[in-house]
Amino acid sequence: MRHLRISAALLALALAATPALAQDQEAMKANLEKKLESEFLKAAPWITDYDKAREEAKKSGKLIFAYFTRSYSQ
Repeated sequence: MRHLRISAALLALALAATPALAQDQEAMKANLEKKLESEFLKAAPWITDYDKAREEAKKSGKLIFAYFTRSYSQ
C-alpha cells in the first residue's frame, strides 16, 4: 500500500511538472534561435546538422570540427 501511495505521488509530481517542462523547452528553443544568429556563426559556413556534417566530411575527406554547447539553455 505504501508503494502505491509513493507511486501515485511521483506520478502526480511528474504530471504537474509537464507544463513547466514545455515552457522550458520553448524558452530553450528561443534561446537557441538567438544563439544561431550570433556573429561567430556567420563568419564561416557552419553545418548545424550532425548527420549532414558527417556526410560532407566523408565526401570531402575532411575532419569535423564540432562545437557542442548547451549555453542557450540559460
